[in-house]
Amino acid sequence: MRRRPRKQSLPPQLMLSPMIDMIFLLLVFFIVSTMYMSEIKTIPIRLPVAQNSETVSKSNFAVTVKKDGVLYLEDNKIEMKQLVAKAAAESKRDAAFSVIIRADGEANYKTVIKLMDELKGAGVTRFGLATDLGDGK
Repeated sequence: MRRRPRKQSLPPQLMLSPMIDMIFLLLVFFIVSTMYMSEIKTIPIRLPVAQNSETVSKSNFAVTVKKDGVLYLEDNKIEMKQLVAKAAAESKRDAAFSVIIRADGEANYKTVIKLMDELKGAGVTRFGLATDLGDGK
């Protein structure tokens, strides 16, 4: 009786090419997803430029005032009364509630002051006015 030659068992191999492909795929996914997480979805306007402004990273409401006087909360059009009611409710719920007002550089000053006055009357005490950073010249 003839014996079969014994097969040499090779040690398991680690396939690096598929692993590297998966690492690059995950890297691209996380890079793209973090780019969308940091994007603030707002209405495009031309903000006034300020040389000595601060950057604030946390705000509860971002209100946009376009040059024609139309108000937007985040990226949704809203009436002044609805905005004030939402802000009043949120201000009662959260003591650190704040509003950032993004007014177009050509927006009517009276509209911005009226908005601030209405919000102040509703109990909102923390405001910020958004600007573009100056170029340092």
